[in-house]
Amino acid sequence: MLTASIVLFNTPRIQISTVIKAVIESTIVHTLYIIDNSPNDKWRILENEYASCGVEIRYIHNENLGYGASHNIAIHEAIEIGSDYHVVLNPDIEFEEDVLSSLVAYMDNNKDVVYILPKVIYPNGELQYLCKLLPTPADLILRRFLPDSNWKQKKDALYSLKHSGYDKIMNPPCLSGCFMFMRVSTLRENNIFFDERYFMYLEDFDLMRRLHRVGKTIYYPEVSIIHNHAKESYKNRKMLKIHIQSAIKYFNKFGWIFDKERKEMNKKILDEIKNTL
Repeated sequence: MLTASIVLFNTPRIQISTVIKAVIESTIVHTLYIIDNSPNDKWRILENEYASCGVEIRYIHNENLGYGASHNIAIHEAIEIGSDYHVVLNPDIEFEEDVLSSLVAYMDNNKDVVYILPKVIYPNGELQYLCKLLPTPADLILRRFLPDSNWKQKKDALYSLKHSGYDKIMNPPCLSGCFMFMRVSTLRENNIFFDERYFMYLEDFDLMRRLHRVGKTIYYPEVSIIHNHAKESYKNRKMLKIHIQSAIKYFNKFGWIFDKERKEMNKKILDEIKNTL
């Protein structure tokens, strides 16, 4: 069984329709959880609109507890109904009908894989570099605040593992949270859920790190999805403040300078990439 969830907050109808269409056309999703944190519940009509689509649409209007806390509602329900896999979707995602079935097949055949991310591209076809090392404070500061330079580009390329070529399967410790395809038994058995202390941003890095401790978190370039990434924290001061607050929570939890696990996980993926080049 495969379940999926999206979180809405004043989300445009075109995005909602696009991601629901992708889920339905995949034909293998049992339940789609729509967690709506918007001020009103006008999207409750989606349950009736898609009543005969073949996918159970479970609409939940919720106070805005944050991105991770909202998806946790769906993940807990997915565990209760016995789902094998659960995929956390951003509403700005679209994908072809064979993507989810391809990922299920790979996970079925590789029991040590607990998370998988396909190749991610922009609508214009440009590749998004979403495989990462576990970040240091300097990595996040450099990416957000320093002016562009050759030195900055070189450091960013290392952090984003660009030298890997992004053309092979690899097992990085940090991957984007825009499309989180996870093995539910791993979440259940290890009590791994989103840390609800983050309102938004870095909750995916936190979850990914804990998943990487117990299994492989795989980048799988054999299939691709489109992510219309808006980078809101680069445009909106409120979002930037939330991003900074989340970064502080992340480094307070795992360590600012002294982080043995970060050092070991990062060295491992860099060595693995070096051996495949």
